Amino acid sequence: MTSLHGRELEEEFLSAARELAGDVESREAGDRYLLTTHALYHGGPVSWAMTPKIFDGEQIKILRDAAETMGRIMDKITAEYLRNPEFRKLFHFSPELEELTLVPTGYEQMIPIARVDVFFNEETGDYQFCELNTDGSAGMTSTVEVTRAIQATQAYRKFAEKHPNITTYDVVGEAIDAIRDTYVSWANADRFGSSVEHPSLCIVDYAESASTDELEDFLWRLSDRGIYAQFCDIRDLHIEHVAGTDLLMAPGGPVSCVYRRAVTSEIAEKPCAGADALAEAARRGLACVIGGYRTWPCATKTVFAIMRSDAVDGILTPEERAFIDAHVPETVLLAADSDLSPYAEKDRWIVKPAGGYNAVGVVAGLDCKSQEEWETALATCAKNGGVVQAYAPQYRTPTLRGGVLKPGEDPLDAPEMSNMEGLFLFNGKFGGVFTRCGIGNVIGEWTHRLNMGCLVVE
Repeated sequence: MTSLHGRELEEEFLSAARELAGDVESREAGDRYLLTTHALYHGGPVSWAMTPKIFDGEQIKILRDAAETMGRIMDKITAEYLRNPEFRKLFHFSPELEELTLVPTGYEQMIPIARVDVFFNEETGDYQFCELNTDGSAGMTSTVEVTRAIQATQAYRKFAEKHPNITTYDVVGEAIDAIRDTYVSWANADRFGSSVEHPSLCIVDYAESASTDELEDFLWRLSDRGIYAQFCDIRDLHIEHVAGTDLLMAPGGPVSCVYRRAVTSEIAEKPCAGADALAEAARRGLACVIGGYRTWPCATKTVFAIMRSDAVDGILTPEERAFIDAHVPETVLLAADSDLSPYAEKDRWIVKPAGGYNAVGVVAGLDCKSQEEWETALATCAKNGGVVQAYAPQYRTPTLRGGVLKPGEDPLDAPEMSNMEGLFLFNGKFGGVFTRCGIGNVIGEWTHRLNMGCLVVE
C-alpha cells in the first residue's frame, strides 16, 4: 500500500495555525460566517474544529472502497430481508414494524442515501465500522459550511500556498442529485406529467427531532434548482381526493416526492395518521418515498450481529465475509436471559440500543466509573434487547477548537480528540465525508462533539 500522508498534512496545517499564534481572529470570523449559514445549533454556530480532517488520494481510495463495499453488502442484506421471512425474524421487529419495512418503493435502488461511520487510522489505513445510517443521515450542511469557514482562515491560506490541488465535497448537492435521480427512476414518475425533473417535494420528519437548519439548507438548495420543496411534520400529511384522483397532501399542497428524514423506529414509537398516510401513499404509488421503509433493517444496531453470523452464508461472497470479519467489530444481540459474563471486562465493550440513533443510549464501558455501573448498563441493554459490541479503538489527533475562545483559553491548546468519519453513499456511490471529533469515548451530539471540515489534497 502507498504511504499515507494525510496525517502529515494535518500536522502541517496545525503548524501554520501555531505560527499565527492560533489564528484567533480567523476562528472568531468563522463563527460570524457560520451564523450566516444553516450550520447552526440552537441558534448559534455549530461547535467546530479549526483543524480540518485532511486526506490524501490514497486515503480517499481506502474510504471509497470501504463505503461502497459496505453499500453492496447492505443492498444484499436488504434484498434477502425482503425475500426471506426466516431471515426477517432475526431482526426481532414487531409485526407492525415488519409490515412497514415491506412497503414497496417503486424504484430499484435499495438504499438511495446512507452514511456509514468508521474509525479510521490515518497512519495505517485500517478502519472499523461504528454504525450504519440510512433514514435521516445528517451532517451534510455542517460538513460543507465548516469546511468553508476553515477555508477562509489565515492558516488555510498559508497551508494552501504549498498545496494548490485541494478539493472539497458538496455532500448536500450530491444528496439532491440522488433524490432527483431516484425520483426519475420511480415507476410512477410519469403520473405527474412534465414534472418528472421537477417534482413537488416534501421533506418529512417529526418537528421535535428534525435538524431544522440543515433542512432549511436543503429547501434553499432545491429551490435554486427549480424544485418546489417544503418541510412537513409527518403528522400533517394526509391523502385527499382531488379532481378525480388521490393525492398525498402536505399543508403546502400536493406532494409527488418525499425525502423521509423521520427515522423508522421513531415512526413506530409515535404512530399517527400522517405516518399512516405516508405508508399508504408509498404502498399505492401516490408518492415516491426516498428512504423507503426497507432501509431500516440496515440502520439497526442488530445488523452487525447478523452480518457476523452464519445467517449471511450464501448471501455474501467469501470476500465480503472476510471484509466483515476484518472491519466490523464483534457484535452480539442480547436478550433478558443472555449470559452476560463474557462481557464483564468493561473496557473492552460498548452497549447500544438495537434501534437507537444519534448515539442516544450508547454506553462505553470505558466511561463507566465502576464495574457496578457497567454491569447495570449491560443488564439494562439486555433487558431492552440491545447489542453489546467490541469497543473499536479510536484514532486520536490534536485539534484546535474553532470559534470564539473562552476567557483564559490558550489559543495554542490542541487536545487530542477521537475522530469519526461518516462516509456518505448516494445511490451506492461514495459522495463525501462527514467528520467529527470528541474528547469522550462516545462521539455524539450530546457529548460535546466538534464538527470538522474535510479537505482532500492530491
